[in-house]
Amino acid sequence: MFIVTLRFADKAKAPAHMEGHNAWLRRRFDDGIFLLSGSLQPSAGGVVLAHGLSRTELEHHVADDPFVVEGVVTAEITEVTPGRTDTRLAFLTKA
Repeated sequence: MFIVTLRFADKAKAPAHMEGHNAWLRRRFDDGIFLLSGSLQPSAGGVVLAHGLSRTELEHHVADDPFVVEGVVTAEITEVTPGRTDTRLAFLTKA
């Protein structure tokens, strides 16, 4: 499982690339690899929870985000190996 943190680098450019960023998110949700996305507060950027792919694959997907391409955000990928979860998230602990 991965946590992708997208921190604003040039927030003023965000409106011009929001449609492309949202389309990028939709594609990854449709692919089944993004489980959650949301905003960092207060207005600091966003976070994505990803699952079911390799780090290399995720790095390629993140590099395709228009926000990353256009320098709106910087991306940090953190890999997490879940050891204990609520039963609703048990699928995250399966190999």
